Amino acid sequence: MVRTFGRLAALLLAGTALVAEASAAAGPVPAITSAASEDGAAVARQFGAIESIEQISMAPSGGKVAYIGNVGDNMVLFIADVVVGGLPKPILNVTPSDGTLSACRWSTDVRLVCTVRFIANNAGELVTYTRLFAIDSDGSHIAKLTRETGLRSVKDIYDGGNVLDWEVPGKPGSVLMQQQYVPDEQIGSHTGSTSDGLGVDEVDTLTGARRHVEPPRVNAFQYVTDGHGVVRVMATRDSNDDGYLRKTAHFFYRKLGTRDWTPLSTVATIDDRDTGFEPVAVDSATNVVYDFEDKDGLSALYSISLDGIATRKLIASSADVDIDSLVRIGRSNRVVGTSYATERRTVDYFDPALGRLSLQLSGALPGHPAVSIIDATADESKLLLLASSDTNPGMVYVYTKATRHLEAVLPVRAELAERALATVKPVAYTAADGTAIPAYLTLPPGSDGRGIPAIVMPHGGPGARDEWGFDWLSQFYAARGYAVLQPNFRGSTGYGAAWYQRNGFKSWRTAIGDVNDAGRWLLAQGIAAPGKLAIVGWSYGGYAALQSSVLDPDLFKAIVAVAPVTDLQKLREESASFSNYPMIDAFIGTGPHVREGSPAQNVERIKAPVLMFHGDRDQNVAIGESRYMLGRLRSAGKQVELVEFPGLDHQLSSPAARARLLRDSDAFLRRSLGLPAG
Repeated sequence: MVRTFGRLAALLLAGTALVAEASAAAGPVPAITSAASEDGAAVARQFGAIESIEQISMAPSGGKVAYIGNVGDNMVLFIADVVVGGLPKPILNVTPSDGTLSACRWSTDVRLVCTVRFIANNAGELVTYTRLFAIDSDGSHIAKLTRETGLRSVKDIYDGGNVLDWEVPGKPGSVLMQQQYVPDEQIGSHTGSTSDGLGVDEVDTLTGARRHVEPPRVNAFQYVTDGHGVVRVMATRDSNDDGYLRKTAHFFYRKLGTRDWTPLSTVATIDDRDTGFEPVAVDSATNVVYDFEDKDGLSALYSISLDGIATRKLIASSADVDIDSLVRIGRSNRVVGTSYATERRTVDYFDPALGRLSLQLSGALPGHPAVSIIDATADESKLLLLASSDTNPGMVYVYTKATRHLEAVLPVRAELAERALATVKPVAYTAADGTAIPAYLTLPPGSDGRGIPAIVMPHGGPGARDEWGFDWLSQFYAARGYAVLQPNFRGSTGYGAAWYQRNGFKSWRTAIGDVNDAGRWLLAQGIAAPGKLAIVGWSYGGYAALQSSVLDPDLFKAIVAVAPVTDLQKLREESASFSNYPMIDAFIGTGPHVREGSPAQNVERIKAPVLMFHGDRDQNVAIGESRYMLGRLRSAGKQVELVEFPGLDHQLSSPAARARLLRDSDAFLRRSLGLPAG
């Protein structure tokens, strides 16, 4: 087995004691800057900078916040004292070779639990490992929390687990962790173990001591707690003889005060959509479990009582869009509302006081941004808030209820804090069959939006949708003088089953037709100057960018595709070694659309020059897809270039890589569209 690990990753896998690195190299918080010059390279560096705050949480007492920030290519864990003030203190520096520090949250006022994710080369195949560890707020006493594996373990543990509950009554510093167990080869000895599957442990983050709460089960894949240290729901899914997961999952629950599991629901996966009641959260106050289920073709929120009667109740629905998420706050992840997106995202709070507070805060802040609750103290007397909008990448605030005091803490993107950004306008255009397609239009600041270069930017997913708000890609192109239209074509989620159709691959003709109609609308409206229309996309958006010319070779004059799917059969084959292969196989489907809907199989129709970007550690879409497309286009005599980023995954989370992506794509678009270099 060949593994490529950084120091932190290797130590976490080995279970060796760690020493925090908070050297001067981590540096202070990045300085707030604004572009002094509109030189393209300078603007690319500004917009390509990674978020100053990736993730942030508040200590139980509210005196400190911990946040993961980006300093160059490194991720740094900072502690900021919101009472005393002063510069945040770096306590842990994670280099790219160590992996990605994905989350850190407080277990006590002095102890944090963090998750690191890293990609390893396992016998020629890229695999992701996650590991949990605890660290004091001064950077000392790092301890691994993920269960150990030994030399005799029959297999690796890739998923290092996750925290289900952050408080166990009467046990400060203890958490409930869901994690994998693996058996040992010496199962007949006193030291061997037969434990196998997913279980739940109570773990003391201060001492590392652990106690079994739920025994591991081979077919379990999820547990749901009540937020107060009690496991109430378990989900199982069996495998077939080949080791692939079956398409049916079973959910069970416990009545209060019992240890017996009672059947709750069965969920079947059809393509990539689940049918049936799939629990997402338990409300301990009302003794119900919540789930998103179909109501008249749209997702709605329901509850089922966990009292043995199983009373089903509709909690929230919309006549136009899916109710797609719960709003939860506090250390117990208390459910306080629902969220959904029409032209803008809306939160409906169950708690009237929180609803009024959200409206008051939005009205009091400049630009009336959307305000969301990120975290709260143990007693919810202080709230950690994020305020953001289309022209505001985000500012973090602390709100104290007793004094009604609101204090700014940190900007999410320090490099853009003083730059004027473009407004984003919800629009709709008419597709060829008369269907109104919702979209978002971003015009360059100060532009009248007439006769300018324009970009259609389809989103990724394909099961996703664009929303109103800040987007670093569209804002960069707007800053460089392009109009940007982001269509929520049919195949997007959020608008119900009929809009989603059979997904963006099986229903590619409809989805890509809507994308192309977005370009035609820009031309018909006089926004795009004749001959100055391009398409840019990432992931499925990159697929859509390439496939758009298969459907209409003359529409777009330049194509930029980042980490694109280029061949549906290759996409299928990439998942063959994973247990969820049957779901991916069914999602892609079989039939003529596999060839007809693959850009790499139809390169002869592509006329526009193509520029692709891809990271060579991409596990979402293998870099082989872009390399295959490169070869096919070159063989067909087409104009094409591929920029590869060594060591980067699907997100290209490197300021240097993103700056190059923006700089090179802008220069490519200008050459292809006949625009002045800049």
